[in-house]
Amino acid sequence: MSANCPAAAVVVLAAGEGTRMKSSTPKVLHEICGRSLVGHVVAAARELDPRELVVVVGHGRELVTAHLAQADPAARTAVQEQQNGTGHAVRMGLEALGGGGRVDGTVIVVCGDTPLLTGETLRSLATTHTTDGNAVTVLTAEVPDATGYGRIVRDEATGAVTAIVEHKDASDVQRAIREINSGVFAFDGQLLADALGKVRTDNSQGEEYLTDVLGILREAGHRVGASVAGDHREIAGINNRVQLAEARRSLNDRLLTEAMLSGVTVVDPATTFIDVTVTFEPDALVHPGTQLLGATHLAAGAEVGPNSRLRDTRVGAGARVDNTVAEGAEVGEQATVGPYAYLRPGTQLGVKAKAGTYVEMKNAVIGDGTKVPHLTYVGDATIGEQSNIGAASVFVNYDGEAKHRTTIGSHCKTGSDNMFVAPVTVGDGAYTAAGSVITKDVPPGSLAVARGQQRNIEGWVARKRPGSAAAKAAQAAVAEPDSES
Repeated sequence: MSANCPAAAVVVLAAGEGTRMKSSTPKVLHEICGRSLVGHVVAAARELDPRELVVVVGHGRELVTAHLAQADPAARTAVQEQQNGTGHAVRMGLEALGGGGRVDGTVIVVCGDTPLLTGETLRSLATTHTTDGNAVTVLTAEVPDATGYGRIVRDEATGAVTAIVEHKDASDVQRAIREINSGVFAFDGQLLADALGKVRTDNSQGEEYLTDVLGILREAGHRVGASVAGDHREIAGINNRVQLAEARRSLNDRLLTEAMLSGVTVVDPATTFIDVTVTFEPDALVHPGTQLLGATHLAAGAEVGPNSRLRDTRVGAGARVDNTVAEGAEVGEQATVGPYAYLRPGTQLGVKAKAGTYVEMKNAVIGDGTKVPHLTYVGDATIGEQSNIGAASVFVNYDGEAKHRTTIGSHCKTGSDNMFVAPVTVGDGAYTAAGSVITKDVPPGSLAVARGQQRNIEGWVARKRPGSAAAKAAQAAVAEPDSES
């Protein structure tokens, strides 16, 4: 096995029911920072470049299997029909790989509910396992408070692990130990297969415990070692919504720290949330109250927030996005968006374009330098370069059955309170008058006026609203010229 492939196989245990989550969603499918719990674990395991990766499913197997088919199509799944313990789950996983459940090389076993686990830590575990010549290597961590955890007991002379003692069974001396078992292991694949065949079920739960393998191998004269995680938070498993929130906070802090160290300014990390798939370029600036989700990318000098939520959105260099919700949009270089704008999927803003206050766009292509300043809906439209769309305009794209497209050319000036009833085209350099309902194509360089003629009915207020404040004001205004004569 090459140095670049420290693991022959990774087995991810994801069959548990997770009753403490109190959810119809399988525990491992709950999400933090843009990935499911099991998705985070699989991503970390993939950093080892294993020859095989198998996820053992059980509770909610259809949902978990369907999710994995999207998240990691190359991952295999194995079914644990009954929850007969962790040893049984690993055996099911290895059998799914063929060869009678025997793997030549290192087998890493991880839990599907440990989203903070990193590929770096797994690689260190695999390296320690190989370097020390262990039959099994336990990933451990030193924690501030080890209450409730299994303690790692070592041989003082060799550092080998001699026992994992559960808290309830530990002596006072053992309870003072702060090194705990994470439930993550590296095994010699051949020895693991042999030992799993010897695991007994004569315990209070009647289950096959994976930890029994350690004792079996140790009694056979093999060495059991340990690799200590650099950050004890990495091994934290998720069992309830409180722990889910704590893990989200920890992972979010990690992601923001990486972003800031790479040259991004995050004004207030406490109120900024990002997904693992978000990318940045140096000198991007993120204001408080901002969520960056999915495949969002901020280019150099881009400025987002405050109070913005962007999903799968690309923000160009030097662009400014303020108090905005955007999904599946593309904001061009030096463009400005907001405040209080909504960019829906398919929106593309050109260089120095503008989607201003209370503007909503959907499936709209806006040319370089074009401005849609305020109070406007642009749906299913293409607007050329250097045009200006008047306030309170609506691109009327839906006829009740189908969507239609509006095209407005370059260097156009459209009036306020316009309705563009699609399909319709406004040619280059054309103008439209305020209050117009545009239902026909406008030739280039034309002025379109589509509104009724104004008609003033004099004396209407006095006749229809006699004695009203309006009538009195009108009467005074009419009489005023006479009083000056």
